[in-house]
Amino acid sequence: MTHVVLEACIRCKYTDCVDVCPVDAFREGPNMLVIDPDDCIDCAVCVPECPVEAIVHEDDVPARQLAFIRLNAELAKQWPTIVRSKSALPDADQWAQVTDKLPYLDRGQPHRKAPQP
Repeated sequence: MTHVVLEACIRCKYTDCVDVCPVDAFREGPNMLVIDPDDCIDCAVCVPECPVEAIVHEDDVPARQLAFIRLNAELAKQWPTIVRSKSALPDADQWAQVTDKLPYLDRGQPHRKAPQP
């Protein structure tokens, strides 16, 4: 079994969960995180760290968000591992309580800042 990141993470991408993960199971996309089900050890230490309650056990995924189980597994194969927390997206607080955010999911690679001279 594994934990799953749900749609509440989309357009927020709070990364408090990343610092506590003992196996580096989180992957970073442009506007959300996912959990790699092959790496997750089901320890649940990440769950209370998420300020928008976007992380749940696979057995507790709400019926209308069951697609996120497959989505986490799929995107975890494409996105890079994130091992240290960073600032949430600039407008994360405005998006924190918005529902039905799946249309806003950016499946591309995380945006990297250009190195500073």
